[in-house]
Amino acid sequence: MKVLQFTIPVAHDLTIIVQEDNMSHFYPYLHRHKEAQLIWIKEGEGTLVVDNNMHAFRKNDIYLLGANQPHLFKSNPEYFEEGSDLKIQALMIFFDPNGRLAPILALPEMQLLQSFLQQKQSGYKVPTTQTDAIIQRMLSVQYAKNHEVVVKFLDLLQALYQDGNKGETLSSAKMASFSETEGIRIGNIFNYLMQHYERQISLDEVASEAHMTPQAFCRYFKKHTRQTFVSFLNELRINEACKKLTSGKFENIATVVYTCGFNSVTNFNRVFKSVKGEAPKTYLAHYFKNFKT
Repeated sequence: MKVLQFTIPVAHDLTIIVQEDNMSHFYPYLHRHKEAQLIWIKEGEGTLVVDNNMHAFRKNDIYLLGANQPHLFKSNPEYFEEGSDLKIQALMIFFDPNGRLAPILALPEMQLLQSFLQQKQSGYKVPTTQTDAIIQRMLSVQYAKNHEVVVKFLDLLQALYQDGNKGETLSSAKMASFSETEGIRIGNIFNYLMQHYERQISLDEVASEAHMTPQAFCRYFKKHTRQTFVSFLNELRINEACKKLTSGKFENIATVVYTCGFNSVTNFNRVFKSVKGEAPKTYLAHYFKNFKT
């Protein structure tokens, strides 16, 4: 497995780094890098984990991830199936606000944009009303040459800033600082849960996977993620349920319940409301209303 601290595999003689990925699935491990990352999901579906928070991602979603913010994009299980012809595509722009850009952002005229980036260190999802405008500017950065790259990038930042307060914040709580070894272990735990969430998972099982006693595992998980094992697993399952409910591939809520690791509809409804703040039917009504508009 890759180490947690991840160096982006591109030339580092550039201030603004553009990378386009076309692969069978996303890099599925928890990692971080010193650069902030703006990513446009051109094709693909799955789960985005940012710190200890989860979000379903789909085609044309755009996310801004903060510098050194732990994250992973986990493609849906069908992307890993043998013989699958599914692909992911993503356009990414990396930039280090504390590196070569720092003198530019420190200019008095750049105060608003610098403050915006500082406020968005927890990451945010670009609102759908702004998606087309941001895509066009990302493409402008991708195809710009020489000094025009910086000019086009600043125009992109300005566009992000204009509607930045309307975007969904990705992380409500930062994970605690940890070493690369600890990061690998946490990443292993996250991946194990994401691969087996659809069935019953006991505390003893996941503790054994982490080579700890159940008591030590509970303390370790809470210390490093600032979330209990049960609350993280519940959020993971509800996130997966939301993806399935909004996909239109399931006939009813009850069908989804038992494919996401819940043993009863009653328990599912209770956990769903505690995670999302509303009942499943209300969530779906709001989702499809917003989707149509």
